[in-house]
Amino acid sequence: MKKIRTKYSEAKKQKRNQMIVGVILVFVMFGSVFGVIVGSFGQDKEDKNIEYNGIEFVEQNGFWFASKGNLNFVFRNNPKQVKKIGSELNYFNNYEGKPLYIYSEHYEAELEVLRNFFYQNQIVQRVQPACLDEEEDIFNQTTECDVNLPIKNCENNFIIIRESNDTKIVQNKNCVFIHGEKENLTKITDEFLFNVFGIRE
Repeated sequence: MKKIRTKYSEAKKQKRNQMIVGVILVFVMFGSVFGVIVGSFGQDKEDKNIEYNGIEFVEQNGFWFASKGNLNFVFRNNPKQVKKIGSELNYFNNYEGKPLYIYSEHYEAELEVLRNFFYQNQIVQRVQPACLDEEEDIFNQTTECDVNLPIKNCENNFIIIRESNDTKIVQNKNCVFIHGEKENLTKITDEFLFNVFGIRE
């Protein structure tokens, strides 16, 4: 009888110890998870808010929102994500109240221009697709252009976005040529916008 009680006591004691260890492990696990969650919230907040050149950029749903003076911007990238490209460009006030013509081989890059020149800020009078006069093409690059589109030259404000192995942003009179590899064209277009709107240092 004594032996049975001893075995029963030992089993009970062992079970109690296992429960204590289990409870401790549960607390440790919850503590770790809580720490990771809190840390990730802090990281998310840090990642979703950056300051560049005195301008605050806030990330929401994959877009970066910013304001400068009376202008509001929406970009796919913030300036810290985009490589600087040295370019002499006309500032945005050169576009104010005038039509903006555009030829683009990249839809998302074209949207960056539309969002910030027209939808957000109404800087330009209108945006219209167009074909560039071949004599104005400083890169002598053949482009397939819809025959129904108007042909414009560099006396007009004209943005030409093309896929290319070379990365460049070049101003020629009132034409801007934005060239780059397909996967980088949105970033290169954002670099153009950062410079035109005086966001880039």
